[in-house]
Amino acid sequence: MPLSPCRDVPFLPPWYLRSGLLMTLYIALVAQHRWQRTIQLPPVAYQDHIFTGQGQVPLFGQWATPPQAKGTILATYGITGSLENQWYLGILGRKAYHQGYGVLLFDWRAHGKTAELSPTLTSDGIYEGDDYLALAAQAKALGCPPPYWFVGYSLSGQLALWAGKAAMALSADSPLLPEDIGGVAVVCPNVDANRSLPYLMAAPLGKYLERAIAQELNRLALQLHQYHPQDFDLDAIQRADSIWGFDHELVIPRLGFATVEDYYAASCPLPFLPDLTVPTLILYATDDPLFHPDLGAELVAVGQQNPCLDVVATEYGGHVGYYSGPTGQRLANDPDPWWAWNRVLDWVESQRSAPATM
Repeated sequence: MPLSPCRDVPFLPPWYLRSGLLMTLYIALVAQHRWQRTIQLPPVAYQDHIFTGQGQVPLFGQWATPPQAKGTILATYGITGSLENQWYLGILGRKAYHQGYGVLLFDWRAHGKTAELSPTLTSDGIYEGDDYLALAAQAKALGCPPPYWFVGYSLSGQLALWAGKAAMALSADSPLLPEDIGGVAVVCPNVDANRSLPYLMAAPLGKYLERAIAQELNRLALQLHQYHPQDFDLDAIQRADSIWGFDHELVIPRLGFATVEDYYAASCPLPFLPDLTVPTLILYATDDPLFHPDLGAELVAVGQQNPCLDVVATEYGGHVGYYSGPTGQRLANDPDPWWAWNRVLDWVESQRSAPATM
């Protein structure tokens, strides 16, 4: 894998965001109302399309490809939301398209318009990794050219890492060729829920972050019940008053796991990262308040042992924040404050001429 263009580009946030918690809150509560002032790129004219994922699960997506596209980026968002409101994902779409890449953004299982189409719940990567590959194959048929780049952040970073694992085992009858796979790029991925969720619940302010996420999951479950009343028990939804409770009441019975801990262990990407042969970029902020603080050093250690892994751990960044200050933008020679997406696209560009490693 070529030398990373990310390592020599510092991330420097404004002085008042040099706290993981403050950065996280700024992105969640403030930046969502101001982001359109930060980029000078027109919206992308996406086409709506219903794709088919693993197990014939329908997935709603939007795609666009510029003339003579250099490849295609496939991406989705984190634990809650939809394509209609995930502005952070929309920034990636605009930047990638205007840099010459095709873009396919999708509502993953149980989210957005995909939730209207199917009662299938999430599996935190176990099946979503194959969904990415299925989407790439269908994007190819639509005229979105390879190579394909699987991108995600937060929980969808976990899903994209599973896509990298799935890409190592393409079947002989797959419409995708090994050389069609460009790689994986993720920002602040969840890599070990069995450690991070208890840590979050025990942190002084973490329980408030967890509660906010749990409330969004509860709204998601109620929406699924509205769409598919025969598939969801209201009593179970009422009992699902936490992230763990959502998975316990609604997810693991359908997947066949005895406990939530077993499910988290099975969906955890950390064990397979040493064996990944797909080029993979992981941007990880060591001050991320949602994840166990030991995980950053562990990811760096794995990256040092696997030449296909490019792990860039930063001192600041929060959870999917990476909002640069004016000085940071100048140092990085960036056109906007979105440091992580700029590094992802720089990395993708650097990989395009790299020899295949699979």
